[in-house]
Amino acid sequence: MNQIDLNSDLGEGFGVYKLGDDEAMLDIVSSANIACGFHAGDPDVMHKTVVAAMKRGVDIGAHPGFNDIWGFGRRTIVGDSMRTIENLIAYQIGALQAIARAAGANVSHFKVHGALGNLMFTDREISDAVVRAVKAVDRELLFVVPPNTEGESAAERGGLNLVREVFADRAYTDEGHLVSRRLPGAVIHDAELAAQRVIDMIDHKCVTSISGKKVAVKLDTVTVHGDTEGAVTMAKIVRSRLVENGIVVQPVSRTFAR
Repeated sequence: MNQIDLNSDLGEGFGVYKLGDDEAMLDIVSSANIACGFHAGDPDVMHKTVVAAMKRGVDIGAHPGFNDIWGFGRRTIVGDSMRTIENLIAYQIGALQAIARAAGANVSHFKVHGALGNLMFTDREISDAVVRAVKAVDRELLFVVPPNTEGESAAERGGLNLVREVFADRAYTDEGHLVSRRLPGAVIHDAELAAQRVIDMIDHKCVTSISGKKVAVKLDTVTVHGDTEGAVTMAKIVRSRLVENGIVVQPVSRTFAR
């Protein structure tokens, strides 16, 4: 593999509250997943992040999640039906598309946030609902999804364009899923360790679980979270190691022709 996307979840402030250093991260990553107002973000934050990404040639993606500002989208709030899931996904993607269009930009991809994204590791019904929503809004959007999950399978069944992601700064279970943030060791803070993990993932096409098990994966993009302590330093080191190993960092839209 001689090219890969480096993405981060950005635009996660709200009103006067700022979370993470979006400007610095946008100088490093090649794709930005922008909060759409439910778990974080608001129209002004979305617009500012879209414009900043556009100026740098960084891909713009929607990052929808549960309607959970207080819990940052990390609480499970499924609602009464799968139609609720479809509506909240459609609503958020549409919001970012409108903001982007007004700024003269396009939305290239989407990636589900937090607790909703975690449910898509194992929940087929919710995964299918998300895919139905995306197909109804814009089936050309690239779907950023972890491999070996129900989300991946649902996207394949639905005929969506898949971009498979691995995480630089998160630990994995023996099933190849993310370790719950409630457990110790779930988030990796050592930037050098995270960077080496990424190189190993790319070289060997697998992730190493918290118990040492090797789990085979397909991968197209690497996620570095923008809201964790030391996020900018970690992203810089990860990108530097990729370049040192002859890997070109470029947005997903250039790798996957639409």
